Amino acid sequence: MIKTSISILDCDFNNLEYEINRVNNSNSDLIHIDIMDGHYVPNLTIGPEVIKDIRKCTKIPFDVHLMITPVNPLLEDFAKSGSDIITFHPEAEDNPKGTIEIIKSLGCKVGISLNPSTEINVLDKIIEDIDLILVMTVVPGFGGQSFMHDQLEKIENIRKLIDATGKDIELEVDGGINFETSQLAINAGADVLVAGTSTFQGGQDNYANNISKLRSRS
Repeated sequence: MIKTSISILDCDFNNLEYEINRVNNSNSDLIHIDIMDGHYVPNLTIGPEVIKDIRKCTKIPFDVHLMITPVNPLLEDFAKSGSDIITFHPEAEDNPKGTIEIIKSLGCKVGISLNPSTEINVLDKIIEDIDLILVMTVVPGFGGQSFMHDQLEKIENIRKLIDATGKDIELEVDGGINFETSQLAINAGADVLVAGTSTFQGGQDNYANNISKLRSRS
């Protein structure tokens, strides 16, 4: 089954409780939370305290994407705030395998995120130890960018790597996902789609329908 992870990056942060309640009614599988530090990527978003506050508003699992460096010093804070999946970029730490072990010890699932320029061979020594691979189909840092079609081959190749392990590793795609590009990502092998704008189109009454359209296979 194709899952959706609804991004709150474009939400109104002046009224996050209202925005999370909208997501509660969307039939989404996950809530995607982008954490940016203004250093690893040229933007700033939120930290563990905000996640802790919105955790009170929903039981939907939190899919937390760390676009920060260093990663390790903040892992415990993000885990304690209510994160269910913690995804990081392998180049953000000198020893990604060690970071994976820390995340697991904190009781969270582990994801690895690949930028458009990141080669898939970074997965060679760690793929057996992770729960999710996130392929960025935009350059991380800002929402509203267009889907990079040249990443479809990467998605296909990672799908083959996952299948070869025989493990239950989810393949997530983030960046420019809409009703057209979602089909391209699914056909390439994705089983989790990160979406924000395309979910919220047409108001709250349309959320469930929008998610169904994103999940459907052409």
